[in-house]
Amino acid sequence: MVFRKPPDGGWGWVIVVASFFTQFLCYGSPLAVGVLYVEWLDAFGEGKGKTAWVGSLANGIGLLASPVCSICVSSFGARPVAIFSGFMVAGGLMMSSFAPNIYFLYISYGIVVGLGCGLLYTATVTITCHYFDKRRGLALGLISTGSSVGLFIYAALQRELIDLYGLDGCLLIVGALSLNILACGSLMRPLESSDSPPPEKSCVDKVPDQYFVYHEKEKTVEENISILDKGYIDEKCANNVPDYKQDSILNKNVLSSINVNEKDTYKKKVVEQTNFCKQLAKRKWQLYLNYWEETAVLFKNKVFSALFVAILLFDIGGFPPSLLMEDVARSANINEDDYHVPLISIIGIMTAVGKLILGILADFKWVNTLYLYVTTLLMMGVALFAIPFAKSYLTLAMLSGILGFLTGNWSIFPYVTTKTVGIEKLTHAYGILMFFAGLGNSLGPPIVGWFYDWTQEYDTAFYFSGFCVLLGGFLLLLAALPCWNACTSQSSKLPPNTYSYKVASSA
Repeated sequence: MVFRKPPDGGWGWVIVVASFFTQFLCYGSPLAVGVLYVEWLDAFGEGKGKTAWVGSLANGIGLLASPVCSICVSSFGARPVAIFSGFMVAGGLMMSSFAPNIYFLYISYGIVVGLGCGLLYTATVTITCHYFDKRRGLALGLISTGSSVGLFIYAALQRELIDLYGLDGCLLIVGALSLNILACGSLMRPLESSDSPPPEKSCVDKVPDQYFVYHEKEKTVEENISILDKGYIDEKCANNVPDYKQDSILNKNVLSSINVNEKDTYKKKVVEQTNFCKQLAKRKWQLYLNYWEETAVLFKNKVFSALFVAILLFDIGGFPPSLLMEDVARSANINEDDYHVPLISIIGIMTAVGKLILGILADFKWVNTLYLYVTTLLMMGVALFAIPFAKSYLTLAMLSGILGFLTGNWSIFPYVTTKTVGIEKLTHAYGILMFFAGLGNSLGPPIVGWFYDWTQEYDTAFYFSGFCVLLGGFLLLLAALPCWNACTSQSSKLPPNTYSYKVASSA
């Protein structure tokens, strides 16, 4: 299969629109699950920590399964995966309307919908990257706002549907809306061309030359002749021996009739196939070793190690407000007449604004993206500490807007990762970091909910959340201080594959 050059336009803009609405439809309900969370608390009467697992799984399972999602898209293509995942998301939402208990929701909403969203995210990003090269950043930025807009609209939509049709009717209608993902997925035409296909390679040619180096103890000539002759006889005579009692006679006759050239051809064939299997197994084993060696080298980088801790703590502490803010307002006994716009909607729209503004700031040469990212972490920690002191809708709305804007730092996270490990290690490093981000998404809301179950108030929970985010920010800032570069220059040189973040360099 030969891929054409990315057109940076044309049908690519149709892909952008389709991917935007795909993320809008699939992520709208999981990101706005805080509205459903309040209803599930009343419907099932479970603790806040146990109920919070539903939303945390829906948002974290896609990141945890990112390697599997990438393999599926690489193997089957973006369009089939998008269509299949559309059925998963819609089916999971509709199944959730019939949930008899919270454990059923763990499967239907948490795992099925969450995995479908992860597959759709990978499919939309992959197909967009195929169609865009020079404008790839713009295209990815446009489709990433789909999830934020979905959060803003679905928060109000789900609340209105619950008032009109109840919780079950809301999930059925939202699931039916998600079926539009099938139409969006059908537009994701693969960028490929069947013109001038490359010549088919043999199995042996597909293994690189450097892997055809195999050293083993050579057998004697007599041993080789005995093995090859036996194999040749078995191949030639497997279907021609009528009576096993005549094996010895037939063997002699066949040996006497074998042509020397045929023996050489057969011998060459066996040697090639044997070497191929041995070198292929050796190559796979070497790839696994290289993967773990590269992972170990990444964690030798102080900034990368601090970055992985920071993203884990950030998601543990920073993700719960988007899920629990509605319940925080209810626990504060805020008058419903003052409740003009859902707090989750405010978080959603400000997240979209934050992605755009922080992304624009990261493009300026005088802005260091690592320091910018650290600043967002420290400010978010302070905002989380302020939540227990907010006792009115206005203050909670202001804090929701601040938290939403700072959550937009996801748009600069790839910049920070690239500056930390280099472009050649970006895929490997980003996959590791996204796994820990998914782990933080999955653990954060249940931990905050458990704090409430233990103390019967959210104050301690958000103090814990703010402490986690601040700790991650300070660790990352400490690892990136310029003094480390001075100490490194005075010490021995780094190993060849070790990466160091130079803070003085501009993003």
